[in-house]
Amino acid sequence: MSQPQLVLASASPRRLDLLAQIGVQPDLVCAADLDETPQKGELPAAYARRIAVAKAQAVGAGHDGLILAGDTVVACGRRILPKAETADSASACLRLLSGRQHRVYGGIALITADQKLLARVVCSKVRFRRLNAADIDACIAAGDWQGKAGGYAIQGFAARYIRYIDGSYSNIVGFSLYDVAALLDTAGYQPARQP
Repeated sequence: MSQPQLVLASASPRRLDLLAQIGVQPDLVCAADLDETPQKGELPAAYARRIAVAKAQAVGAGHDGLILAGDTVVACGRRILPKAETADSASACLRLLSGRQHRVYGGIALITADQKLLARVVCSKVRFRRLNAADIDACIAAGDWQGKAGGYAIQGFAARYIRYIDGSYSNIVGFSLYDVAALLDTAGYQPARQP
């Protein structure tokens, strides 16, 4: 019996690469077009879950099969940091994160073939060492901050300034692979190939 197609509701090449690590190759990649503005007073974990679910539902409205979506949120306390679109925005995020611990929330949502919604939120902690102006300039010059939550990519240049992480590394990159695999297992999905 053939299994339903897997649709990844994300345009993130990082999520696609992460899935490939565990032998998962989506049959289709289709990004959701959503307003991702946080609601007033919305906490970071709730926001990550809401956006992941909304992405899955938006893409699921037009596709059959398993719909997998995720959202990554960088938070400093209760404050949700933006996805940096400008160098100034990325610099502001890095100044805020300098010398502090922050949390990265990964919302994961899966709509099963029988239309059940499975969702969870994973939290990882990250601490940067104290950054001076030259450190921040170097991160900006590297260019891998563009479009990244919190203005940095842990798998990029900023890694040289990260003192420690507590929790799932892949969650910080874009998907907690352990949790994605657990949801896919629950839905009866078997990877087409082993890595």
